[in-house]
Amino acid sequence: MGVTQEIIDAKPTDGLFGDARTDEDQIGATYNQLEWVMKQKEAGKEFDDRWSDEEKRVWKIYEQRNQANQHKMIEIPRCIIPSDLKG
Repeated sequence: MGVTQEIIDAKPTDGLFGDARTDEDQIGATYNQLEWVMKQKEAGKEFDDRWSDEEKRVWKIYEQRNQANQHKMIEIPRCIIPSDLKG
């Protein structure tokens, strides 16, 4: 496709702040770390006090971000009218 290596290697950024902060800088964790948490949750695991301080920190970041964004992930209630009741 002709995409330059510079673009391929660029760290993701939303560009909202007009500075060099990456998404990972703003979140406080890397995408790989957040994916680790998601995989743990998919496997049914819960927060574990035996984890490293870094794992605990990332888990808490994920939990906080996930909770704050639930309104974007849960479908809003709606009334579905059965077709036999429609005129």
